[in-house]
Amino acid sequence: MTTTATTITASSQRSLDAVLLQRRGSVYLPDSASSTAPDVLALAGVTLLESDLIDRGYLISAPLREALAALPSPALATSGAALLAHLDADLGADRDHTPLFRRFPQSVPADTLAFWTDRVLAVLLQAPEQPCVLCGTRGSVHPVSPCAHLVCRACFDGADFSACPICHRRIDPADPFLRPASARPAASTWRALPTRLRVLSLGGGPTARQSHAADELTTLLDRTGALSPQDADDLAVLLDGAGDRETLDWLPAQIPGRETKARVLAWLLDYRACYPTTLPAVTERITTATDVLRLLAVRSGGDPGLTSAVRITTVPRPLRRALLQALDGLDPQFVAEDLHRYPLRWKAAAERLHVFEYADRFPRAALVFAALRSTQLGDDDLSTGLRATARATDGVDAGGDTIRVPLWASQVETALAAADVPGALAPLSRRPGELVRRLDHLLRLSGPNGTEPVLAALRAAAPRVAPAVLLSALGAVRSRTQPPLPGRVFFPKGETARAYITQDERAPLDPGAAEEATRILTDEVLRRAGALPTADVAVLDAELDGIIAPFAERTASRALVTLPRGSELPLPDGRTLRLFLHWMESAESGRTDLDLSVALFNERWEHIGTCAYTNLRFGNDAAVHSGDLTSAPPPHGASEFVDLDLDKLAALGVRYAVAVVYSFNNIPFVQLDDAFAGLMARDEPGTTGAVFDARQVEQRYDLTSASRASVPLLLDIPGRTMRWLDVAQGVTGTHHAVHRHADDLAVLAEHLTALFASGARVSLGELALWHAAARARSVIVRHHDGSASTYQRQPQEDATAFAARIGAPHTDDPADLRDASLAYLLRGDIPLPAGAEAYALHAGGLDAGTLRLRSASDLVASLAS
Repeated sequence: MTTTATTITASSQRSLDAVLLQRRGSVYLPDSASSTAPDVLALAGVTLLESDLIDRGYLISAPLREALAALPSPALATSGAALLAHLDADLGADRDHTPLFRRFPQSVPADTLAFWTDRVLAVLLQAPEQPCVLCGTRGSVHPVSPCAHLVCRACFDGADFSACPICHRRIDPADPFLRPASARPAASTWRALPTRLRVLSLGGGPTARQSHAADELTTLLDRTGALSPQDADDLAVLLDGAGDRETLDWLPAQIPGRETKARVLAWLLDYRACYPTTLPAVTERITTATDVLRLLAVRSGGDPGLTSAVRITTVPRPLRRALLQALDGLDPQFVAEDLHRYPLRWKAAAERLHVFEYADRFPRAALVFAALRSTQLGDDDLSTGLRATARATDGVDAGGDTIRVPLWASQVETALAAADVPGALAPLSRRPGELVRRLDHLLRLSGPNGTEPVLAALRAAAPRVAPAVLLSALGAVRSRTQPPLPGRVFFPKGETARAYITQDERAPLDPGAAEEATRILTDEVLRRAGALPTADVAVLDAELDGIIAPFAERTASRALVTLPRGSELPLPDGRTLRLFLHWMESAESGRTDLDLSVALFNERWEHIGTCAYTNLRFGNDAAVHSGDLTSAPPPHGASEFVDLDLDKLAALGVRYAVAVVYSFNNIPFVQLDDAFAGLMARDEPGTTGAVFDARQVEQRYDLTSASRASVPLLLDIPGRTMRWLDVAQGVTGTHHAVHRHADDLAVLAEHLTALFASGARVSLGELALWHAAARARSVIVRHHDGSASTYQRQPQEDATAFAARIGAPHTDDPADLRDASLAYLLRGDIPLPAGAEAYALHAGGLDAGTLRLRSASDLVASLAS
């Protein structure tokens, strides 16, 4: 069956139904169900809808099918069309996916160099109204529109090419060169359902939609770390759908995520008519000066992570006073510290806040800005007031010509530079998160015999640290007792997910100190997990060990399957893996040429080949490229594909395949109207079926960053695994091609593989085990081969000992999976009782209406102290 993509009106923000469908797998129907039995026509309509959903890799639950069948025919048609449109947008099936060679992979030239030579000869030697320089045929050469290249209709088949054969730019669809393509052989009637299969459930009507939107909003507001771009987009939709600026009973007193808080506070301030209600709520939730700067950045259209500067827009007078009042109520030393982190931005913000205009009303706020700007003190009223405020403020010096406030960071850095561990611990103890981040450095400076003060400070700080910081330190410290990695990898905060690699020159940690620090951090994780609701039985999949606990989510790509960076999973079954890329130019970008490429390496990371526009076929068709399209004008854009035959690649000695998307002419992805890429698992020959089959899409991710090169994934060919990298590769200049960057790609992929395989990042499997051990009396571990082991917590056994025993060869009496009220699964393929808490990478048949579904980020955020 051929599936027709259904489109929905594009907007900059998805609808509330689309957000809840993606997050919960729930479908919401109008309150127009018939009280009579469904007629034959309605049942036939539901059957057709089911067929279309299966062709996209989705099933529907029995209650949803019954509710759909009870709808009047017009409502059923409307709801079904909207549902398919939302799913097509998530999958990328709402776009045209015609490759350069329309009979790809069959018609792709075997000799890329010969094909290129023919194109060059045609450009250099072909003249109008002359025989073809390639075949000598008269009357077959005509210009194509709009590029005007002279093309021989005998040499280049207009039924196979979808663009100009010479420059590969899209041409006018009405150009006579383009002829109807022959029909592709139909795919087999049986096609496997994808690994990411999901059963859609009945969400309910408008009332249930509102309630579930409120639940999802609460979940995002509880997150402790920065939201991913996808979650940030969802937050905006959920605020509009479930938030209320006039009644703020839904707004928590504390929003732990700093960037999330900035987004919410900026949303509250969108309407000045609501200021009497929203201004007090905003000022109550400002706890640091940086909260104010984040808020001003979001109001001005910038990033709450402050990764780039933005011009601060005008601040209304009531808001100006409220923000200065909030700053005035904070500790001046901490405010001064925050101001010195972003001095230029704060100086610009001070102009918008008119700080000195309100110096009498908010003297402490004026004081710290005077220190930041090194305001010269004289005999004027402002200087007199600043000196008086300084004398009343501990630690502030106004004895000279300027205000001087001692900075916390300078105390720490001075002590560390002098190897003064006690001197560094004193200020660090006031900021436990910073102490834990610098744990490795402090342990190294202490030496093998002086680590106890650091460990004592760690014991005191650990209960007050954000869970993401706790987990990051845990993985980093424990890995420092292992052999050193090939290099040190950093993921610095920024607009793009860049990985920086340098030589690791750190001295090794004392094994005893590293072991004790690891124990302290692990015990703290178990303590926090033990404070959560308990369960009799928990079940967890051993396959979760390959998934990394989420980190650096700020730069995570929007994706069909939310897979944390660094995670490794078995490849889905299929004869062929098909990588795909689609993009569409914008007025800002102009003509844009993106290229989908694959670099191939042996087990020593030596480059042995590529499959790209420079080499359309590798080996004995082990890798085949669909051809290089060099423009993507709207409304259809352009698509490229690469087919990978894993068996043939392995036979040719390929160990690793690194997928990469380059912007050939160096246009940032963010400037495009649309750009995404992904992976399909093909279970029929590549010459049959649609080139883009929504049912076979296993992953689809957006290209929206400011980078020009994206490295989404790495394939281990013999191991049949895929590691999700989702990083940007640094490139300069233009005319990017994979063979020019092969060495850099090898370094990047090798170091990232070593990092994520080393245990330096906590896995989601470990995190699930700690949750289960601390919260359940019995833990069932499901293994890769389908077997299961049960571990029961003994009466006097603490969570630490129980967690250490889970996974041991000796097991206890088996427990019943049907009793599990905690579940941490790779796929949601087991029945769970109503009210159970569950995480599943692939939700499968888990129903958000009866279960408390959790994301990987939620598992981390739940450990907030």
